[in-house]
Amino acid sequence: MLQKTLHTTWLPTTKKEVEQRGWDTLDVILFSGDAYVDHPSFGAAVIGRTLEAEGLRVAIVPQPNWRDDLRDFKKLGIPRLFFGISAGCMDSMVNHYTANKRLRSNDAYTPGGVAGFRPDYATVVYCNILKQLFPEVPVILGGIEASMRRFTHYDYWSDQLKKSILFDSKADMLVYGMGEKSILEIARSLNSNLSIQSLQSIPQTAFVVQQKEELTPLASETIALHSHEECVADKLKSAQNFKAIEEESNKMIAARLTQRYNNQLLVVNPPYATWTQEEIDATYDLPYTRLPHPKYRDKRIPAYEMIRFSVNTHRGCFGGCSFCTISMHQGKQVLSRSEKSIMQEIEQISTLPDFKGILTDLGGPSANMYGLRGTNQTMCLSCKRPSCIFPSICKNLQCDHSRMTKLYREVDRLPYIKKSFIGSGIRYDLLLQQSGDAEVDKSLADYTKEVIQHHVSGRLKVAPEHTSDKVLALMRKPSFTLFKQFQQQFERINREANLQQQLIPYFISSHPGCSTMDMAELAVITKSLRFKLEQVQDFTPTPMTLSTEMYYSGINPYTGELVKTPKRSDEKMAQQKFFFWYKPEFHQAILNDLRSMNRNDLINKLLSIREQRTDRSEISQSDYKSHARKRRK
Repeated sequence: MLQKTLHTTWLPTTKKEVEQRGWDTLDVILFSGDAYVDHPSFGAAVIGRTLEAEGLRVAIVPQPNWRDDLRDFKKLGIPRLFFGISAGCMDSMVNHYTANKRLRSNDAYTPGGVAGFRPDYATVVYCNILKQLFPEVPVILGGIEASMRRFTHYDYWSDQLKKSILFDSKADMLVYGMGEKSILEIARSLNSNLSIQSLQSIPQTAFVVQQKEELTPLASETIALHSHEECVADKLKSAQNFKAIEEESNKMIAARLTQRYNNQLLVVNPPYATWTQEEIDATYDLPYTRLPHPKYRDKRIPAYEMIRFSVNTHRGCFGGCSFCTISMHQGKQVLSRSEKSIMQEIEQISTLPDFKGILTDLGGPSANMYGLRGTNQTMCLSCKRPSCIFPSICKNLQCDHSRMTKLYREVDRLPYIKKSFIGSGIRYDLLLQQSGDAEVDKSLADYTKEVIQHHVSGRLKVAPEHTSDKVLALMRKPSFTLFKQFQQQFERINREANLQQQLIPYFISSHPGCSTMDMAELAVITKSLRFKLEQVQDFTPTPMTLSTEMYYSGINPYTGELVKTPKRSDEKMAQQKFFFWYKPEFHQAILNDLRSMNRNDLINKLLSIREQRTDRSEISQSDYKSHARKRRK
């Protein structure tokens, strides 16, 4: 028997579905840029179920049409409390455009994977429409797009420094990060007839006031950032702002941040204290159907297909990678669910249609952070490091992996589970450290062996990101020598278990501080390790990450040092082609680049003689004779 059966009713999405519930009014109406999938990995569903559990009448309008007569924005009428808006699980501009600013032809969060069902800057577009139609109704922003655009931020697609999204959207309030607690407190306050303008002390929210307006005081410190106008005029001040924002976002006891925009003041309250295990369990134990809304029954939603048989064991990441949005959105503190909650969700999954006993992922932002936290929490209270594992692993970090190994084994013993895979990324630097504690070191070895032997679906994906120590330091990633050590462990464990599995590394080109020569050396090093790279990407500046701040300002906010970044499309292509040294169409361009950099020493290491002769007209006679002599030898 299931302890909690699956919910059989979706939140209403149409007037007819509202009436079928016997409701004549709604308390909250949510608008989302994604299709409605009633699953804890989809933000609109989480917020909707959270408010529903409070006893409120909630409806969702997924992917409203903003091009027609706006009937989707009108069809459910006016909510009693507020409208909630999210662009979806991705920033709409990242969703729409490649790193080269080319329009994508698909959208993983839309039925059929079809592009074009949400606008550019979706949060702003949706909010402007609602404010035009219903100016008196409060509008609350949430989701990754709003969260990462809550301050002055660089927008890659318009190539400009933009104001907080609160100004362009004209919204009343913004909830950043994982917003269940904030949205509940807002709903309760409005339900008690408090005005939206009076809600100035709710944690993890942002709002705008007139500069001379007196704010509701908080117990925390208030830090005034450089104004938007100062940041536009001086990139150093933009970089200084970023450092303050990131540090406060990752502190357990943070300050309220304010930023002036002409005569108005942006106010961003500090986040909630670290959630308890009971609180994080409660979010995942809500009665989701775990299925797309029935109106999509004939269409596949790619993002859902990826996670339909997977389980999140925790939220948050203390890796602090420069290019990643997770710590600035979900937070640095890892919130781990109880084993009971996880096992209950797996039991629910086992009842889903088409479940064949295979769990595709048992993990989180980084799979092997489940259950990890600071040993001495008092030390953590005063810490402002953006990463617990870079430039070195914090001595206060409890790294015992035995709880994870035990969980994996308990899951595999369930009668309805044939296999469970770890599809989330693994931080191999955590596995390779020697703590000096025999039990902890044994737990790391046991975990590594357990994952490689029993939880890899043929290919284990890890993310070294680069081979250059200089670039890796800017990325806040460990030295590539650790990847080599992990590769040796991976191959040894495979041999011992008589397995034929592959290690698949992820790499990034055109990251701030990365030169074409760095990429040439990456190509030579990865070739020597027998890799033909597939999992690669060109760096895309996304709002409010350290890498994006370095891209925009040309300054490392933490050191003040200048950082050179490739920005032109030809510079980016010059770097990216080194990923594909094995493709004949790139051989001549690579050869020309290596010569122009005076790196003839890399030619023989990267390209064979036959490859170098693909176009003899481009090879000097002396080089050709030299190659011929070597071949005869």
